[in-house]
Amino acid sequence: MKILLHTCCAPCATFVVKSLREEGFEPVLFFYNPNIHPLSEYLLREEAVKLFAEKENLEVIYGEYGLVQFLREVVFREGNRCTICYYLRLSRTAQYAKENGFQFFTTTLLLSPYQKQETIMELGKQLEKETGVQFLFRDFRPGYYESIRLSKELGLYRQKYCGCIYSEEEALRQRLERKKRK
Repeated sequence: MKILLHTCCAPCATFVVKSLREEGFEPVLFFYNPNIHPLSEYLLREEAVKLFAEKENLEVIYGEYGLVQFLREVVFREGNRCTICYYLRLSRTAQYAKENGFQFFTTTLLLSPYQKQETIMELGKQLEKETGVQFLFRDFRPGYYESIRLSKELGLYRQKYCGCIYSEEEALRQRLERKKRK
């Protein structure tokens, strides 16, 4: 049974793909991430997804980049940027799933302990009602550290921040603060 898997990055996909396959699903990766900044980072993540897909014999669909749309949606609403970002990515995934005959969709975002699970679940269920494509909610967070191990074993690029320019700044500030304390 095919499922459209919104894929934020290859490391997160490692455990999620494994788990979905154990449940009897065959994931089709959907790489759509207009939030990722800069373009060089986006290209590194895209290449890692391609490598992972080749190693795991997975089909991948690449959405358009869309950074301008992401920035237009988020500007002056930075405090709500994660919800906006989730909605942009999940709504495009659900729409693609509907247009291409998928019965199910889900996201690798459900793996990260840094993402807002409740918000993702609510948006997924809302989009399920709007599109008729079932959102498969799974709390994949228990597999987070296994995904790190798997991605290292496979030699996949691992990013240092969620993806957007705001998360990049936050991650850098946190690293600088840790250095100051040493």
